[in-house]
Amino acid sequence: MKLANQVAIVTGAAGGLGRAIARKFATEGAQVVIADLDGRAAEATAATITQSGGRASALAMDVTDEAAVNDGVAKVAREHGRIDVLVSNAGIQIVHPLEEFTYAEWKRMLAIHLDGAFLTTRACLPHMYRAKRGAIIYMGSVHSKLASVLKAPYVTAKHGLLGLARTIAKEGAAHGVRANVICPGFVRTPLVEKQIPEQAQLLGMTEEDVIRKVFLNNTVDGEFTTLDDVAEVALLFAAFPTNALTGQSLIVSHGWAME
Repeated sequence: MKLANQVAIVTGAAGGLGRAIARKFATEGAQVVIADLDGRAAEATAATITQSGGRASALAMDVTDEAAVNDGVAKVAREHGRIDVLVSNAGIQIVHPLEEFTYAEWKRMLAIHLDGAFLTTRACLPHMYRAKRGAIIYMGSVHSKLASVLKAPYVTAKHGLLGLARTIAKEGAAHGVRANVICPGFVRTPLVEKQIPEQAQLLGMTEEDVIRKVFLNNTVDGEFTTLDDVAEVALLFAAFPTNALTGQSLIVSHGWAME
C-alpha cells in the first residue's frame, strides 16, 4: 500500500473532496485524521472509514483559530507519534460582484482558504522536519490559474496558495518535505451545488445554462470532474517518493483549463 503506516491530516474532510481524499488515503494504509469544523460530521466520516476496514479518527478544528490548530496538530502528534501528510482542503464559497462583497465576507474567505493553509502548515512542519519527510497538499482550483466573475476573494485566495506551496517547497526541500497544489475544475460537491442557483439568479440564466455555459463550457467532454479524480491526484502527491515533484500545481478539469 502506498501510504502504509503514515499519518495524514485532511482538513474539511467531513464531506466533499476532503472525505473522498480521506477515504482514498485510508484504502492505501494511512491513519487518517478527519479534521473539520463540524466535529459530529467528522466523527461520522471517521466511523464509515473504520467500518470499511480503514483507520481514521475525528478532530474538531476551526482552521482559522490559531490555538485550535496548534492544539489539534499537537494532539495528533502525541497520539500517533508522527505526521506525514497534510491536506489543506477546508474551504467555503461566497459569490457576489466585487462591489457587493462586504469586508467581513472578504476576510472570512481569505481566512479559511489562506490563513487556514498557513496555520495548519506551520503547525505540521516541525513534526515533518524532525522526521525528515512529509507532504503538504493544498486544495487549489482552476481559479488558482484563471479568474471568473463573482468570485474575487476565492480567486485571490486560490492564487495565493500557489505562492505558499512554492515557498514551502524551497524551504522544506532540505528536510524532505514537499508541497504541491491540486487545481480541480468543477466537482459536484455541496459547495458547487450551492453555486448553481446562486449564479443562475445573479447572471439571469437557467440552472441548466449555468452548468452547460459557465461550469462545463470549456471542458473537452462536457463532464464534471469527479471526487475520485481529485483523490487520485492527492494520492499521487502524498505518495511521491522524492523532491522531484514539489512546488507544482496539477489541473484536474477535463480540459477546462490547460497549461
